Amino acid sequence: MAKVKVGNRYIGDGEKVFVIAEIGINHNGSIDNAKKLIDGAKAAGCDAVKFQKRTPELCVPKDQWNIERDTPWGRMTYIDYRHKVEFTYDGYKIIDDYCKEKDIFWFASCWDEESVDFMEQFNPPLYKAASASLTDISLLKKKKATGRPLMISTGMSTVDEIKAAVDAIGRENLMIAHATSTYPCKLEELNINCISTLKKMYPDVPIGYSGHETGLAPTWAAVSIGATFVERHITLDRAMWGTDQAASVEVGGFHRLVENIRDIEMCLGDGVKKLYDSELAPRKKLRRVS
Repeated sequence: MAKVKVGNRYIGDGEKVFVIAEIGINHNGSIDNAKKLIDGAKAAGCDAVKFQKRTPELCVPKDQWNIERDTPWGRMTYIDYRHKVEFTYDGYKIIDDYCKEKDIFWFASCWDEESVDFMEQFNPPLYKAASASLTDISLLKKKKATGRPLMISTGMSTVDEIKAAVDAIGRENLMIAHATSTYPCKLEELNINCISTLKKMYPDVPIGYSGHETGLAPTWAAVSIGATFVERHITLDRAMWGTDQAASVEVGGFHRLVENIRDIEMCLGDGVKKLYDSELAPRKKLRRVS
């Protein structure tokens, strides 16, 4: 069976679906917002929250540094904006302490190698590689070299690119998420059945789903066909400023998302046909020939 140990629990076949609330940069640079999102994720029953970590000077092309844009802090250059939405060590120390207090995992998608070194200070239970990073083999190997489990997303990628990434880093301690990198994504482009395709390709690797659609049904569909972990962006308000807010799920929606995931897990069963004790009385009453 495909399983990976994360912290004190397992992700994979035969385990409860691991639910990740992707905070990303939906906190808009505010620790208070981040705490509210952690609270919402915990109350909804999520297993983890995830952030994004970048070194702006490494991740933003230099020709975009001085392009001005409107932001919640006024008009500023893009490089200054990127710094505004990045937490410092002190900010992440607050988040680390808060998540420990709330008893919820937290980790990050690191977009550059320096960010991996930064996150190592907090002893995260795993790392995530965003779809945009799937072909950055050096970054993937940097995360794998920490010895921590690695979750990779496959949006905006070809099958050959997925195979090249997996071949480069190996299948041990690996998880793969099906994704389509459009925000928000059209239903006809979600292609949820790729979860089954990835399971056939990598039967020894836990396969999950990272969704960017509006609505909850596709995530439930992903669970029903075998996703062992799911990730959705969480927001305080989908109308908030920010590029990911519209493709996110508000806290109330996360409650429904997790509740129905647990119901789906229960009703799927083990696939072995059986006669239940609760059926015996109706069987006696209604069966004419037995």
